[in-house]
Amino acid sequence: MRPGAAGPILAPMPPLRLLPLLLLLAGCEMPELGETGRQAENLLRASVFLPPRQDGLTPYRRPLPPGSIAGEDEALTTNGPALLVTYGSQRKLMTLIQGTGEQRLWRSDDGTVIATDGARVVATAGTVTSLAATRFDSPDPLDDVTTLLDRPAAARRVVDLVPANRDTDRMRFGVSLECRLRAARVEEGLYVEERCGGGARFLNRYWADPETGAVWRSEQWVGIDGRPLLIEVVSPPSN
Repeated sequence: MRPGAAGPILAPMPPLRLLPLLLLLAGCEMPELGETGRQAENLLRASVFLPPRQDGLTPYRRPLPPGSIAGEDEALTTNGPALLVTYGSQRKLMTLIQGTGEQRLWRSDDGTVIATDGARVVATAGTVTSLAATRFDSPDPLDDVTTLLDRPAAARRVVDLVPANRDTDRMRFGVSLECRLRAARVEEGLYVEERCGGGARFLNRYWADPETGAVWRSEQWVGIDGRPLLIEVVSPPSN
């Protein structure tokens, strides 16, 4: 989704304004925020993934080749940029509805919306927990996946989480994540692991083209319910 190192992002979308737009697109009303001062560490540590594997950079299952869709989806065709997104038992096609540089909004027929910045999911609406915003303290290492082969990187980001049921007791704002990313060459191309701790502990996985660094498959944590988004690029945006 991001071919190599990205240039400057044009007209960036302010993170705090992203959630209302996503909720509007998903056919929802903006939730009342209620209490926002509680710390997220303990609840989030108990509710996300099991501890990451410690056996090195080896994908736990073989990913699909770039652009392919397995099983009953083999005949699927699209007229423009599209993603195939799996979330729990749901599998849906998402098409591009808005894009500025590397920042893009994708929507499925049932109203689920995700926002991406390059390969990174930075916000969602229509999932069990909405990832309301993502803010980085430094450049995202996914901006240039190929450099991770020789130089693993660390990154810190802060996220806001809003449950779909609008339970103010489970809204979490300013959740700090400390992450480390490293890459290895595998049969399918480049494989990247991103191990995160802090306000939540989880493991993200990315598969990318070995020459361009364009990510064509990923599994990304998007909130406290513990189910990752599996994203496969059906038709990439043209740059």
